Amino acid sequence: MPLHLTKIAFQSESPASLRAWLESHAGEARLTTRYLPKRLEELDGGSLYWIHGHALVGRSPLMGFQETGQGRYWIRLAPTLIPVRASPKRAHQGWRYLEDKDAPPDLNGGEADDLDAMPSRMLGELTRLGLV
Repeated sequence: MPLHLTKIAFQSESPASLRAWLESHAGEARLTTRYLPKRLEELDGGSLYWIHGHALVGRSPLMGFQETGQGRYWIRLAPTLIPVRASPKRAHQGWRYLEDKDAPPDLNGGEADDLDAMPSRMLGELTRLGLV
């Protein structure tokens, strides 16, 4: 079972804007980090789960890590956002590990459209209440 990462979708106005940013990258999207994960080998086959509005809203498959040449690393991601069943997740700095057993399931195509249109604050509150 792969291990996953979680990260805040910083500066994304909505899951739709996050999807647009990811899809604007041909081949792969990259994020910069200072350190390689200590559990790097366990991340093979894992995903980066995005936090937006205090909820996990989607995931991007991890393609690996690469040195930037400036003492940092790129987190290499498939340029896609796979919607997941929204589940509450507190904000944090950087990335954190997410066990496969705790990862929310993927949604079918039609289910995510309604969540994308919902304001992030409302989605976070409904998720916190267990209604989404």
